[in-house]
Amino acid sequence: MYKHVIITGGSSGIGKAIATLLIKSGANVCIISRNQTKLNSTQAELETLKIHPEQQILAISADVSQWEQTQKAIATAIAELGVPDLLIASAGIAHPGYFTELEVAIFEETMAINYFGTLYCIKAALPAMLQQQKGHIVIISSGAGLIGLYGYTPYSPSKFAVRGLAESLRGELKTAGLHISIVYPPDTDTPQLAAENQTKPPETKLITQSAQIMTAEKVAIEILQGITRKAFAITPGLEMSLLMRLHSLFAPLLQWYFDSLVRKTRHNKKLQINNEINFYR
Repeated sequence: MYKHVIITGGSSGIGKAIATLLIKSGANVCIISRNQTKLNSTQAELETLKIHPEQQILAISADVSQWEQTQKAIATAIAELGVPDLLIASAGIAHPGYFTELEVAIFEETMAINYFGTLYCIKAALPAMLQQQKGHIVIISSGAGLIGLYGYTPYSPSKFAVRGLAESLRGELKTAGLHISIVYPPDTDTPQLAAENQTKPPETKLITQSAQIMTAEKVAIEILQGITRKAFAITPGLEMSLLMRLHSLFAPLLQWYFDSLVRKTRHNKKLQINNEINFYR
């Protein structure tokens, strides 16, 4: 059982699902996210799942894209519950769209939350974890962190970046007695995915429509199983397992397939436009 787990993005989605399982196992958990209303609601739900009255659930509002806020939140969590045995950086956003139509601010915000939010979280907690010479850090990437996806130009690079961070940190942390894992979830049935579907270009919807969609609970279970094995790369679902092992070999074939779907979508758009023009003539 973990004495203290810190989860950023813990008020919804995969982060919330992990927190739920950990509370049911008897762990003390601190969830961090921006939205105080969601935090309060999630904390109340988690309180009903405690298996013993001594368990503590801490909810801290902070924007992980801001170093000062992240540092303060982590320091508060450590002061209240002690040095974390497990640190899970799950906070993230995605805003699909056409590269030429997306504002630069969207790219900046996505990188600030997905990459720097992860880095800040680790940077703030690591000194205390190094001092106790034990602990496990988990970074949530994405299948889009293994191969770039059409329509995800803000998101994919940010998830490639956290992959690079995890791979770079692995050896450094290992010599200090700490473990690190990076998770590549598939599309997961969360409020975030529902929000993404509102702005996905038609080409992206066609590319992703046949992809496996897992529940947040199933993804959380596989993540915790991977942590128990001390696996570096955790790939929930068969599709992500294959993509992780073979993405370099698959890349040319996948790119050809994705391009064919884009051409199909563009062709259908032209036909639709021509039909509308002919209708009004």
